[in-house]
Amino acid sequence: MDHHNHDMTNAMDTTTDPHADHQHHTTAKPGHDHNSMNMMRMTFYFGYQHVELLFSGLMINTPGEMAGAFVAVFLLAVFYEGLKIAREGLLRKSQVSIRYNSMPVPGPNGTTLMETHKTVGQQMLSLPHVLQTVLHIVQVVVSYFLMLIFMTYNGYLCIAVAAGAGTGYFFFSWKKAVVVDITEHCH
Repeated sequence: MDHHNHDMTNAMDTTTDPHADHQHHTTAKPGHDHNSMNMMRMTFYFGYQHVELLFSGLMINTPGEMAGAFVAVFLLAVFYEGLKIAREGLLRKSQVSIRYNSMPVPGPNGTTLMETHKTVGQQMLSLPHVLQTVLHIVQVVVSYFLMLIFMTYNGYLCIAVAAGAGTGYFFFSWKKAVVVDITEHCH
């Protein structure tokens, strides 16, 4: 057995043997099990102590810190929903490039018809497209932050993400035009 496997065996043994040798591990804070502090929780819990938020130095340890984190996460989720709607609005306003393409198609009795297609879009090297690209990057980063916050399984933070997303949708999406297919019969 190599040294790495020996360390893994010792790490696994410490969870079942309270007198196991801890020489291969860094020192944990007094009163805390080192292994439980580094393991990611896999079940929902409501707590405010030792909650690490996105970055290694950003630790929640008091009710006030949790309340502040709740408000910040809530606002981040509201911002995310607003950003999605704002990007859609900017895209509609910036679609200024309209092209008409005509092509011949065979018609009845050997005739030729001209079929015209309208193409609406942006140019790749345009300010609106560059702005959309930057906003897309911000939207992706914020969405992953929200996902990682939810994956802490902390009930307070999960509620903040869900409540912020719902509030943001409520405030921003009512302006969004919804296309309803009246021929759709399966609802």
